[in-house]
Amino acid sequence: MALGDLMESRFSVSNHLDRYSNSHRLDVNSTNSTNSTVVVVQDVVVHDNRDSNNNHRVDSGVQSRENDRNVDREDSETVASSSGYGNVVVSGIPATSMAYLPQNVVLTELRHESFEAGAPSGPVDSGLVSKWRPKDRMKTGCVALVLCLNISVDPPDVIKISPCARMECWIDPFSMAPQKALETIGKTLTFQYERWQPKAKYRIQLDPTVEEVKKLCTTCRKYAKSERVLFHYNGHGVPKPTANGEIWFFNRSYTQYIPLPISDLDSWLKTPSIYVFDCSAAGMIVNAFIELQDWGPSSSSGTSPRDCILLAACEAHETLPQSHEFPADVFTSCLTTPIKIALRWFCTRSLLHESLDYSLIDRIPGRQTDRKTLLGELNWIFTAVTDTIAWNVLPHDLFQRLFRQDLLVASLFRNFLLAERIMRSANCSPVSYPMLPPTHQHHMWDAWDMAAEICLSQLPTLLEDPNAEFQPSPFFTEQLTAFEVWLNHGSEHKKPPEQLPIVLQVLLSQCHRFRALVLLGRFLDMGPWAVDLALSVGIFPYVLKLLQTTTPELRQILVFIWTKILALDKSCQVDLVKDGGHTYFIRFLDSVEAFPEQRAMAAFVLTVIVDGHRKGQEACIEANLIHVCLKHLQGGSASNDTQTEPLFLQWLCLCLGKLWEDFTEAQIIGVQSNAPTVFSLLLSEPQPEVRASAVFALGTLLDVGFDTSREVGDDERDDDEKVAAEISIVKSLLNVVSDGSPLVRAELAVALARFAFGHNRNLKSIAAAYWKPQPNSVLSSFPFTVRNSVSGYNTPTQYSQIGPLSRVGGDSQSAARDARVSSSSPLATSSIMHGSPLSDDSSQHSDPGMLTDCITNGAVNHAKPRQLDNGLYTQCVSAMCTLAKDPSPRISSMGRRVLSIIGIEQVVTKSAKVTASGGVRAGESSTTTTTSLAGLARSSSWFDMNGGTGHLPLTFRTPPVSPPRPSYLTGMRRVCSLEFRPHLMDSGLADSLLGSHGVPASSDRSFLPQSTIYNWSCSHFSKPLLTASDDADEITVKREEREKNVFEHITKCQRSPGTNLHNPIARWDTKFESSAKTSLLQPFSPIVVAADEGECIRIWNYEEATLLNSFNNHEYPDKGISKLCLVNELDDSLLLVASSDGNVRIWKDYISRGKQKLVTAFSSIHGHRPGVRSVNAVVDWQQQSGYMYASGEVSSTMVWDLDKEQLLTSIPLASDCTISALAASQVHGGQYAAGFVDGSVRLYDIRTPDGLVCVTRPHIRRVERAGGIIERVVGIGFQPGLDPAKIVSASQAGDIQFLDIRNQSDAYLTIDAHRGSLTALAIHRHAPLIASGSAKQLIKVFNLEGEQLGTIRYSPTFMAQKIGPVSCLAFHPYQILLAAGAADACVSIYADEISAPR
Repeated sequence: MALGDLMESRFSVSNHLDRYSNSHRLDVNSTNSTNSTVVVVQDVVVHDNRDSNNNHRVDSGVQSRENDRNVDREDSETVASSSGYGNVVVSGIPATSMAYLPQNVVLTELRHESFEAGAPSGPVDSGLVSKWRPKDRMKTGCVALVLCLNISVDPPDVIKISPCARMECWIDPFSMAPQKALETIGKTLTFQYERWQPKAKYRIQLDPTVEEVKKLCTTCRKYAKSERVLFHYNGHGVPKPTANGEIWFFNRSYTQYIPLPISDLDSWLKTPSIYVFDCSAAGMIVNAFIELQDWGPSSSSGTSPRDCILLAACEAHETLPQSHEFPADVFTSCLTTPIKIALRWFCTRSLLHESLDYSLIDRIPGRQTDRKTLLGELNWIFTAVTDTIAWNVLPHDLFQRLFRQDLLVASLFRNFLLAERIMRSANCSPVSYPMLPPTHQHHMWDAWDMAAEICLSQLPTLLEDPNAEFQPSPFFTEQLTAFEVWLNHGSEHKKPPEQLPIVLQVLLSQCHRFRALVLLGRFLDMGPWAVDLALSVGIFPYVLKLLQTTTPELRQILVFIWTKILALDKSCQVDLVKDGGHTYFIRFLDSVEAFPEQRAMAAFVLTVIVDGHRKGQEACIEANLIHVCLKHLQGGSASNDTQTEPLFLQWLCLCLGKLWEDFTEAQIIGVQSNAPTVFSLLLSEPQPEVRASAVFALGTLLDVGFDTSREVGDDERDDDEKVAAEISIVKSLLNVVSDGSPLVRAELAVALARFAFGHNRNLKSIAAAYWKPQPNSVLSSFPFTVRNSVSGYNTPTQYSQIGPLSRVGGDSQSAARDARVSSSSPLATSSIMHGSPLSDDSSQHSDPGMLTDCITNGAVNHAKPRQLDNGLYTQCVSAMCTLAKDPSPRISSMGRRVLSIIGIEQVVTKSAKVTASGGVRAGESSTTTTTSLAGLARSSSWFDMNGGTGHLPLTFRTPPVSPPRPSYLTGMRRVCSLEFRPHLMDSGLADSLLGSHGVPASSDRSFLPQSTIYNWSCSHFSKPLLTASDDADEITVKREEREKNVFEHITKCQRSPGTNLHNPIARWDTKFESSAKTSLLQPFSPIVVAADEGECIRIWNYEEATLLNSFNNHEYPDKGISKLCLVNELDDSLLLVASSDGNVRIWKDYISRGKQKLVTAFSSIHGHRPGVRSVNAVVDWQQQSGYMYASGEVSSTMVWDLDKEQLLTSIPLASDCTISALAASQVHGGQYAAGFVDGSVRLYDIRTPDGLVCVTRPHIRRVERAGGIIERVVGIGFQPGLDPAKIVSASQAGDIQFLDIRNQSDAYLTIDAHRGSLTALAIHRHAPLIASGSAKQLIKVFNLEGEQLGTIRYSPTFMAQKIGPVSCLAFHPYQILLAAGAADACVSIYADEISAPR
């Protein structure tokens, strides 16, 4: 299967496996929804399995979901044709067991793994990864050949046998005159070496003297300079080397043998060098050389060993083979003519020896460089075999040095492996330095023998018939099959595939290339370790060369391979640009026939090419990459549903962002190409990664060094265009300040920091005016923060008047802000400013409109500034403040850094208790401490992070004020202190950043928060893309077990009368400082989770009575936790924690002590009613749809899609009152019910045009109906079963109303449960049970018919149960268990049976 097909099948498979295969299944097919649902009726399963591949889909909006959910509803109601628990019969089985099990899973993407902990690193260009790259490629520049043959005169220490080996360089020296023979042998040896290194300079000395050798060596070193010199010594006509390591030469008259110490030779030849010693006892020289290395100056001085390599024909005690079967220079023959001697040696041992003789071997047709000929094929196979042996036997660093650094050295060492095999058969062991492990018995030699035999068997036919066609050996096909077998069963923890060097060799052949590339792609996909192995074996130059091919079928797999390489090692960007490889990927990116996932990979490769690489940026601009990317972002190609592939959109954005990052020329092209408008449309895409990448691209379009205060000159028109572009960009960015994904908001903080850096002066001035207190405004009475109209929610116009400050903004949009009290917003609240120039009359009573003019005209006294609209600056400051208070700690930290750039800093202590000097506990109304929070002034040039001691919590410091500068109005540029951590900046950096001399220096840009989306996105390509994760089966089994468990418990629940639900099985003193405000029971373990008003969360095992974990939801708790929900409760559940201020945080691993991690966090409520001091958020989660509903002191309900991490819609309440209780249907996606403070109940459905289904008002006290006293709804929920119309609600007055929305006139059942003291209501999800709690230490349990089944009350006796005033109630989702939290901070668990099932 081609890799493209593999990828297509991989990406089209749904993430959710079909887990239900019993014989009773009825499949209801629907393909366009994002949910999978299972409705169980006894043993009948109606399975609605939908594609929910979260990574690769774009929903068409709410409308498509509406249609699908109508199908859901019809399916469900077909199964349960009667409301509640009717006796439906399906296939003859009474349907008494009904359950609804959502199949979708949310918040499990890569971005949720450890966002708060920091981003993973992207591709790196140093360290472990780049070890594959030879540190310094080298070549052998000069070769010295020294032959001491002294033909016809045998040396005194050699006794020759007869017949004896005589051939030297395949020439018989006795077949011609001695001198001519010597010269011919010398020329032949030169020719044999030139086959391996044709570009080297060759020098030869025949039977030389020591002086001639010295001259030869010095000449060679002088010519080679820093390149390697090869010294080849044939000593067949001189005595063996001495024990001291001396080799022999001649005197001028050839009457004496003259010794030459190896140390002298080494000093002449210097380093780097390689020696070949072909003589008997050559191991003596190696031993002497090693001693020289050990005792030489290099080792004593501590420097690295000299780069010297030695190859010797035999051990110190051995003599060269004399058998006439071998040539006399068998070692040299193996090193320089390996195929010839290998085949000769093989023929004598093969079954072919009768049909072949040596003369045929000498006539093998073809050239060694032509792989389509017999000789070329043999040479190719030999190279592959020897490379493979070396790769599998040698340590990787030694393999790199000997086989990849120098072409000639690599060839000699490959051939050296053959020499070891052949010469060991003659009891002679070649040696080397560095030493190699034995390889002569490696099993790959058997593969060589077989391939050689198959090739040689064709030799007689090919020689007889010149037109006969050569049949290639099956060697490479078989080796690729072996590699494929390894791929099917291998892993990182098993032995690496030994065929990897063969795969590399096969890339040279067109006939095997495609299969080899596909298998290589599969191998690289196994992980970074595999990429590192492939690069170490030397794959890089091959795949780089292949980018020059135009073969269309190779394009997809080459892009995939390069994606894997660059995901590991960024340094390859240089090679790609140098070879023009970037154009290959731009062409592929622009091709419409490729799959979007594959084009996303091409975009990734191009992104790495331009990442921080100016030459890459310039080359890609020249190749028109900006226009190609923008064309596809605008949907220029309609084929293959490009726009539905978020990964492609994401990498197009990142590619452009990196292309013009800090590159003005590219930024100008981007602006001229209308890029800001293109990206602004992507800010509402469903995938957070796409939105974050679009924000990144917009942010990098902002030129950090753009000085908006420079004087107007000839380039005024360019500046106007740039200012217009910046306005467009910033307006787009402000729309995502309340995005639901921390990934997006983090990129927004980075972008705003760049903007603040370039517009430092104007933002400081606006910040000063922004917080300037107005005596007649609402600001003088309480702190405030500003939120803009964002994320599709428009603040009603009646909220926009917040006093004269509204006039600072230059447009109506900036005025559409609302004031909000928040104890976490300790802005200066008093109009009495101590020790501040703000307290003088001129600034205290100045008109804000005049103030705006002052800022505009007086910011710089010598030139008109090139600044943007003040209203836009005001919105930017507001957005920065919003980010600084973000519920995600990481983003709030980034937001504080952004604010510090424009001069707003934090002064706060962590204490939350009452201080000795009379401060108040954080969380109380700060209007009571107005006088202690006085002092709002700060000079922009004065920034002391460390001065001053003894600060109150949430107070301001009043530093000594610098003398006013002439270019600013007195008191104009003030910055106030917010609750921001001081340790983020040191004072030295702060002084330069906040000084008033224009834009900070570029050296201070390191202070800007860094973008993480690129590195996050890169990690996607480091993971396997072609295979599903290994733990998929394990997850499926776990899910099946849980569903089986759930079905059993639900059946039991529905049949249980619940009359005994008063048996206490556990009581837990939570040690909370206040009452347990909310709690929940885990579905599959005996665990209860509880939270208090201080936002402390504790997890307790009620069977073992042990505390498992305790942690704070965040550092500055506000008004307590309003709701705990389990997300993905049938899988690895996450804990959704909704605070009363509307912030939502979702935790994973929350049961393990200290291991909890924040998955995501966002503010769920935007836009508050005027004059409201607290949001009082009410939140509920609906697993089936993946929606979270949030409301409170606002005029609408926010519907959040947690899969997209996006505000889906905002449904108007259609009421002047606010919601006090909210419940989402766990059966029908998109439905929720709300109870209001006026006692009314409304049912909503997001599928209807206006959201509202119906209104009823059941909670009017009948006794006092004349007075019209209206009661607050404190609890609401849907009745168990599949009927969407039946609701239970309870009011504070104590009455519980059973409503059927289809009959809106009145409740069909009313229970007066508690008189004026009802505090909590719980409705079991599956059992017909309802529990209500009272402030009078009382819990009552009812069934759906209104009968009271039991009472749990306070009993003062010693042994009896004790409960405090009830603060919260929660049923177990699948068992008859009730958790009750009380005002005394105790949580009690009650069961229907004494020994409650787990």
